[in-house]
Amino acid sequence: METLGSLVDKLTIKQIREFHLRQMLDGNDGKFTRSELEEKLKVLSDQKKELAEEIDRFAVLAARGKVGLKEEKLKLYNERKDIGRIPETESLGQAVSGLASKNLELWHLEDEARRKDVKLEYIGKIKGQIDLTNQQRNDFIDKIDELFEKVIRKIRSPKI
Repeated sequence: METLGSLVDKLTIKQIREFHLRQMLDGNDGKFTRSELEEKLKVLSDQKKELAEEIDRFAVLAARGKVGLKEEKLKLYNERKDIGRIPETESLGQAVSGLASKNLELWHLEDEARRKDVKLEYIGKIKGQIDLTNQQRNDFIDKIDELFEKVIRKIRSPKI
């Protein structure tokens, strides 16, 4: 089931991908031709537009009570509660911003983990940072869903 948090997560990743594709277009490193990069950007633009429309539809359906607002988490891994959780966040906008930051951080950590010029110990350290950052990313997704649910409840509750 999609939630607002999962949809925003997808959109932020597409934004990061677009940024990197545009950088490649500006300083073409030879991996792709200019026309290949332009085609990738066109496809990505279409995907972003569709996703933005899906977010808008989701918000309307949520306000009408037609979709679930949160997905029940069925965690099957050993979750570490002692490390690096997200800061207290009471604003939907702050949670979206935090998610975007974590996705950007993950992008760069994944790039770092693919390096061939470093020792395996270093890669192991980076993989640990990826695990922590991905947990924080998931925490921000959950926080978006939690805060959005509060907003929707306010909209649905009768005015006194």
